[in-house]
Amino acid sequence: MKGFFITGTGTGVGKTVVAAVLTMILQCYYWKPIQTGVDSEVTDVDSVRSFTGLPDSHFLDSAYSFKEALSPYHAARQEGKDINLARCYLPATSGFFIVEGAGGVYVPINQQHCMLDLMQQLALPIIVVCHGTLGTINHTLLTIEALRARYLPIHGVVFSGELFTENREAIEAWGKVKTLFHLPLLTLKRATLQTWALTQKKQILAALDIP
Repeated sequence: MKGFFITGTGTGVGKTVVAAVLTMILQCYYWKPIQTGVDSEVTDVDSVRSFTGLPDSHFLDSAYSFKEALSPYHAARQEGKDINLARCYLPATSGFFIVEGAGGVYVPINQQHCMLDLMQQLALPIIVVCHGTLGTINHTLLTIEALRARYLPIHGVVFSGELFTENREAIEAWGKVKTLFHLPLLTLKRATLQTWALTQKKQILAALDIP
């Protein structure tokens, strides 16, 4: 196992914060293959670097970076470019990776491929990040079904924000997945996130069950 691919049930579900927690706990590499919104004040890579406090050597260059905060396909098209999946293989670096996708599983990468195709190409176990409140059962089970239709291995689910216990139980039962951990609502500052991650480190490592 070279690492995990972090996907979500949509944009804004907490993938980047979860990626930061895992990168910090595992002291591993972080890689965002396709980064959009680089003209924003803070990119996902910037956020993970800030949250973890790890040196720059832990952060690998994206295969593609685009200015607009759009889907990869539309951000690339705005710049008259096309994304070639052949350029999106894991960097030739030994060690463990946390790879963060963009949006959900069907987010388009180019006219032929979506995020599912990138996951298939990288062949990493998938961690699905989802909300824990109303609507999450449908969104999460549809994401799980899409991953299983491509025979992609699901390592587990992480709930982000407020969590209804009934939703977790339903997703575990219907989706036949395990919950790795629950990331509660936190003030998104380095000290707060690092303190929480350190208190949960033992439990998270046990849940990840890395060989």
